[in-house]
Amino acid sequence: MSDAGHDVLRVYDILARSFVQEDVRTCFSLLGDANMNFASRLGEQGCRMIYVRHEHCAVAAAMAFARKTGDIGVTTVTCGPGLTQLMTALPAAVRARLPLVIFAGEAPLKSGWYNQGIDQAPFVTATGAAYHSLHLPARMPTAIRDAFLQARRERRPVVVGVPFDLQDLAWTGSEALPSPSRTLVPKLSPVPPHPDDVARAGQMIGEAGKVIVMAGLGAVEAGAGAACRKLAETCDGLLAETLPARGLFHDDPFSLGVAGGFSSEIAFECFGEADLVIAVGCSLTFHNAAGGKLFPNAKVLQLDLDPVSVNQGRIAADAHMRADARLGVEELTAALTRRAPSWRSDDLAERIRTLPADSMSFDIEPGVFDPRDVVAALEEALPADWEMVNSSGHCSYYFAHMRSRPQSQFLTIREFGAIGNGTSFAMGVAAARPDKTVVLFDGDGSLLMHVQELETIKRHGLNILIVVLNDGAYGSEIHKLRAEGLPEEGAVFGRTDLAAIARGFGLGGETVTDLGSLPDLIDRFAKTGGAAVFDIAVSDRVVSPVIRRAHPPRS
Repeated sequence: MSDAGHDVLRVYDILARSFVQEDVRTCFSLLGDANMNFASRLGEQGCRMIYVRHEHCAVAAAMAFARKTGDIGVTTVTCGPGLTQLMTALPAAVRARLPLVIFAGEAPLKSGWYNQGIDQAPFVTATGAAYHSLHLPARMPTAIRDAFLQARRERRPVVVGVPFDLQDLAWTGSEALPSPSRTLVPKLSPVPPHPDDVARAGQMIGEAGKVIVMAGLGAVEAGAGAACRKLAETCDGLLAETLPARGLFHDDPFSLGVAGGFSSEIAFECFGEADLVIAVGCSLTFHNAAGGKLFPNAKVLQLDLDPVSVNQGRIAADAHMRADARLGVEELTAALTRRAPSWRSDDLAERIRTLPADSMSFDIEPGVFDPRDVVAALEEALPADWEMVNSSGHCSYYFAHMRSRPQSQFLTIREFGAIGNGTSFAMGVAAARPDKTVVLFDGDGSLLMHVQELETIKRHGLNILIVVLNDGAYGSEIHKLRAEGLPEEGAVFGRTDLAAIARGFGLGGETVTDLGSLPDLIDRFAKTGGAAVFDIAVSDRVVSPVIRRAHPPRS
């Protein structure tokens, strides 16, 4: 039987059916010769196709979609340059452990030479992603199923490459498709801890004076938030979250917020006093420990399904407890004797609540704002149920300290340190949460890297408000250059009129010159919906503590 009234059933028809069989309902795409037939058929079969303007953005949007839905993000690109454009997004997805399946065309096998032909597999595997060339049509449906299964099991991107002359062949095999991957994934129950591990961990806690329970995405996925709160309370300890899990304890008076390079001053103070950090569902990265500066005097007990001793070039943990995050924390708490409150005092709670994340004073030039004041005004004015997306770059430090925002509504993906992903992440969240308003926090340099996606946002009717801290520069670079005493011209570009650019793309655009106007502007946007850019000029003299610690001025 042909698809959508077409006379001949082609291989690309079966490939599209194989993706639909995997319950793919959203695909981020950019068309070219080697994937356009497949993508068109996928759209005809009911998949929502979001056609972006750059291949990198397709993958980055799929990353945010995967994080928000807990499902596989799907992308399709053409061969050659379509595939090589993915080289920044793929390692970010690998390091963030995001499952993606990417359908990439390959050059036709029948051609002795093809302009866009290239050996694609080495590019992909160099990023840590998997690559599979599909050259036998009869096995392609099973190979697609296996790619989804691999992405689910290994939690990383899998790229399937299909020569487009093979895609155009008439399909001569069976129209019956293999069972979808979701029916083959082992249904495993949460792993409880071993009693010996609980006893050893309990002894460590008993010998510790000041304990901090630090939760990561593993704790989020296991639903261990409430259990972590109880553990901290039981051992008179404090709470903290890794950057991707920021906001998990946003309403707890003894939460220090982000643990890592983005930590507040009070968090650095308390981590400095701690002699035991219980890391629940954390990968214990270099930045999570601020390169060893955050908790230099503390032992680390890691509670994780896959615990490690060394990660990213440093000893990450001193002791381990293998278990599901929730079950492990619950059993550990049950084994402890409750301590009388000492560290958890009313005075400390008040300091956590009232002290600024960064108290450094700067001289702000006329006509621009301190980015910390902008974030405070947004924190007050933005509706509580809107979805927040933090980009990367210098400005992302300030937005990470919006303490009232829960983890479930605040997305941060920074594992590869690349800027320019904000618009794509926002599109992915908007696709995953079509009934919500999405707010993207970005910098001018990051937005301008892929400003073409404003047209994608407009064309697909995505409900996104983009708030830009415009310092007229690449913020991190300008501060580092100044600290080194080097010329800064290469990082300073002037404040582009981003509101005018947004209007040129058919979006709303506002240049904010009074922070007091934000409530009215946000209220107006909430009533009209659509998409808009709020351009807010900020001082390039305000240096985040992340930069100040890593790049102190040379004497």
